[in-house]
Amino acid sequence: HVQLVESGGGSVQTGESLRLSCRLIEYTTKPACAAWFRQAPGKEREAVAVIFTVTGRTAHADSVTARFTISQDDDKNTIFLQMNNLRPEDSAMYYCAADHESGPCNLAAEFAAWGQGTQVTVS
Repeated sequence: HVQLVESGGGSVQTGESLRLSCRLIEYTTKPACAAWFRQAPGKEREAVAVIFTVTGRTAHADSVTARFTISQDDDKNTIFLQMNNLRPEDSAMYYCAADHESGPCNLAAEFAAWGQGTQVTVS
């Protein structure tokens, strides 16, 4: 499976921005689908955004639409999550995922490869 390395988390104030990065390394076949998830303490993991890397088509969860944007670099080796107008409820561990197991590339997709997570705290 592809290896994923995340970076960019941190602690910010309400209304500020952060950009998360997920670098795709050591893959045989470049993943066609990648996503960002988050999980807060005591809550279920939530799919935040997904990107079909072949075409750049994206989808975002209703809770982050118009504030978060998933994208990829020109080489399609790095997946970004631009997070604007952050709120305290956005505080969570954020995970990058790739290598979706089957079916369409959407917010319900299941993934085989996961990064180590990066913490985002908004106060």
